[in-house]
Amino acid sequence: MKLEFHHINFVSKDVDRLHDFYTKVLGLDDIPQDEFPRTEADGESGYDGQIRFATDGDMQMHLAERRLDVAFVNGQVINPVDRGHIAFRTDDLAAFLKVLEENGVPYSDYGTAFAKEWHQVFFQDPEGNVIEVHQQVGGA
Repeated sequence: MKLEFHHINFVSKDVDRLHDFYTKVLGLDDIPQDEFPRTEADGESGYDGQIRFATDGDMQMHLAERRLDVAFVNGQVINPVDRGHIAFRTDDLAAFLKVLEENGVPYSDYGTAFAKEWHQVFFQDPEGNVIEVHQQVGGA
C-alpha cells in the first residue's frame, strides 16, 4: 500500500477571490475544472458547491465553497468542506481502511459522492484535523 500527498483543500465563502489570490499573487497555475469530473449532487448525496483548482506543478490546491451541511446531507459524520483538509492518494484503499480499523480510527466513507473517479474516505487526526485518503476508480 502506497500513500502520497495529493492536495490541500481550503474552503471559502468566495472561491473565486481565493483562487485569484493563489494564481495571481502566488503565481500558481489554474487547473481547468473539467479535469475533475464531479458526481452530480441530488439533494440526498453529493456536494454542489463551487470548486476551483490550482497547482505548483506537483501539489494541488482544491479551493471549495464552505458548506456546513455536507456531512448531514450525505449521512456521514465528518464534513470535509467545513474547515478544509489535506489529502493523500493510495493505490490500495481497502488495505488502508484496515489500518484505520486496526487503530480504532473512525472514518466517513463518501465513496464517489463528490468525484466520479475517486473513492474518498475522510477521518480526523488526534487534533481534529480532517484528512482525506482516496483511490482512483476510473477515468484518468
